[in-house]
Amino acid sequence: MKKLEFKIDIDASKKKVWDTMFNPKTYKEWVNVSWPGAYFDGIWKQGEKIKFLSQGEGGTVAALEEYRPYEFVLAKHIAVLNGNGSEDRDSDIAKGWIGTTESYLFTEKNNRTEIKVEINTYPAWEKMFADGWPDALQKLKEISEA
Repeated sequence: MKKLEFKIDIDASKKKVWDTMFNPKTYKEWVNVSWPGAYFDGIWKQGEKIKFLSQGEGGTVAALEEYRPYEFVLAKHIAVLNGNGSEDRDSDIAKGWIGTTESYLFTEKNNRTEIKVEINTYPAWEKMFADGWPDALQKLKEISEA
């Protein structure tokens, strides 16, 4: 797998950045800059599953392996969702997602927050993340600083 890392400094508290990142309404706002139609379904809490979806196109299911509010989240992808909502763990596409991880680390200093996103993925998905995360984080910064 390939490890990718993206960082941004935001002039806001960890709590404000966290709440902006994970609130369903503002999540759609910042993530749709890079992945139009994307949203999540689920509860951000350790041991829960989150569905990362795109309208009518399916998505992925991730288990929240670590969840420390206002500090850190580690999500591990466990299935792909087909457009009809069924879970796929057997296709080549699913095998190319299962086991990939994404983490979010929030560090605050002087009311300024650095967020570091770390993705462990297969090379086939590297370009999608490399193209998308910088713009998405810039939008997250804009919303969080408003």
